Amino acid sequence: MTADVWLPFRPDEIDGLPEGPDYHFWDGAEDFPADPADCVFYVVPYLKPGGVGVRPMPLMRSVRVVQTLSAGVDHVEPGLKHLGPGVRLCNARGVHEASTAELALALILASLRGLPDFVRAQDRGEWRGGFRPALADRSVLVVGYGSIGSAIEDRLVPFEVARVARVARSARTTARGPVHPLTELPSLLPEADVVVLTTPLTAETRHLVDADFLARMKDGALLVNMARGPVVDTKALLTELETGRITAALDVTDPEPLPADHPLWRAPGVLVSPHAGGPTSAFRPRAERLLVDQLHRFLNQEQLRNVILETGAESS
Repeated sequence: MTADVWLPFRPDEIDGLPEGPDYHFWDGAEDFPADPADCVFYVVPYLKPGGVGVRPMPLMRSVRVVQTLSAGVDHVEPGLKHLGPGVRLCNARGVHEASTAELALALILASLRGLPDFVRAQDRGEWRGGFRPALADRSVLVVGYGSIGSAIEDRLVPFEVARVARVARSARTTARGPVHPLTELPSLLPEADVVVLTTPLTAETRHLVDADFLARMKDGALLVNMARGPVVDTKALLTELETGRITAALDVTDPEPLPADHPLWRAPGVLVSPHAGGPTSAFRPRAERLLVDQLHRFLNQEQLRNVILETGAESS
């Protein structure tokens, strides 16, 4: 049996890969590049339709590491039940923070300052001015304060926001201030002018943004979803948007991709980007650096980075 590593990039294009394993390129094609049973380190193809990355997992009898190139791991979790105990699932923390935070700021600014309206007016040759909300002096609530949420706050600071409130699964203290637990969301939502979602998709966060959540948002507030589409109850969001009471900027939707006839496209006050937070020029070099480091750690039997869980381990 060989010790195979499956990569979604061609091995000869990656500098610094350690010697020893047999490297195979697989980016989700119909045919597998080798026998999945021989794969010990599986890097899941990036930005593929649902189910593609899971397809070889039931056949991976020797796999020891499943490495995603995304911050979220919900798309591969259905395949974990097919794996033996002791398989480590790692995410791509450190790869997407900068790009996702950039887009979050772009969506906030575009929505508040009315850039989509300017573009439409330009298409019609119309000069349309008027007052718009500024980001300066606004209160921002970040729901899901991990590495991406922290990177967004880093970029909010120069814009002179009045306050950043942080929410995560459990309370803790950071250099910038306290992180509130999810249980305190009801009291924090009415104070926020901008609510940014960066939480992972879990059983706890699915439809976290429901009718009650939205009703607690202040009049004129902006909801920005950089997390996963199902974190938001789309039907509840549409109901609220139709009133014009709040607005939304969505990099992720439920369903996704958003069908051409979906009412979210035409709902008032909505800006939609096509899950564009991660795929930028910053992705490939950062992803390659992560993979080279992880493979060296794996082969040297050192501690891996970004371990989310280990199959067969007792949950705490």
